[in-house]
Amino acid sequence: LGALALFGEKYGDEVRVVQMGGAGEVAGRGAWSVELCGGTHVSRTGDISLLKIVSESAVAGGVRRIEAVTEAGALNWLDGRDAILMQAAELLKVAPEQLGERVARLIEDNRKAERDITALRRKLAAGGGGSGDGPAVVNGINFVGRLLEDTPARELKSMADEIKMSLTNGVICLVATDGGKASIVVAVTADLADQQNAVDLVKAGSAALGGGGGGGRPDMAQAGGPNADAAAAAIEAVSAALG
Repeated sequence: LGALALFGEKYGDEVRVVQMGGAGEVAGRGAWSVELCGGTHVSRTGDISLLKIVSESAVAGGVRRIEAVTEAGALNWLDGRDAILMQAAELLKVAPEQLGERVARLIEDNRKAERDITALRRKLAAGGGGSGDGPAVVNGINFVGRLLEDTPARELKSMADEIKMSLTNGVICLVATDGGKASIVVAVTADLADQQNAVDLVKAGSAALGGGGGGGRPDMAQAGGPNADAAAAAIEAVSAALG
C-alpha cells in the first residue's frame, strides 16, 4: 500500500481506515486508495461546514502542509480578522472598503519622505545646511570627516562618491550610526591614490569602533563596529593615520 510509519506520532488503540473506491463505490473493482488514519473523521464533507485555510507551508520535497479551521473555529477566525480590519480602518479614518487604497497612499508617502531624508543626508554629508565648514587640511591633505546619526550604512558609499566629485587631493571619512552600531566609509581621490590607501585608513577607524577590520578597494573601503559612541573617535583615528 505504500504505507509510511511515523514513529513520533503514536496512534491510539483504535485506528480508522480510510478507503477510496471498492465495492461501496465502484462495483466489481478494488479500492484504489487505502490509508490508516488516526485523526478526526466525519461521515461526509457537509459535516465540516465552513472551512478556511489559514496557512500553507513546505514540509519536504514535493510535500505541502495545509492547516485549516472549520465550523465554529472558522467563524471565530473570520470574526477575528474582521475585527483587525475594522480597527485598522478606524485608525486610518477610512471605510474598510477604502483601506487598501489608503495603505497604498501611505506607503508612497513614506517612500517620498525617505527620498527627501536621503537627499538631506547627502547635503549634510557634503557640508551643506550648516553641518560643517570646508575640508580640513591634515599633512597637506584635504580631509572631510562627517558624523551622520541615524543613517543607514548602505547610503555612505554613494555619499562619499558625491563628495569626491568636488574634492581634489583629499580623503573622505563618513561615519554613520544606526541602531547602536556604527559604519565607516573612507574614500580617497584619484590624485592621491599613490599616497593613501582607503583600506588601511578604514581599518584605523574600525579599530576605534571596536570592529575587526574592513575591506574594499584602495580608493573606497568600508567597515563597522559595535561601539556607536566612538563615532567621533573613529574620524579622529582616520585623520591621525594620514601621514
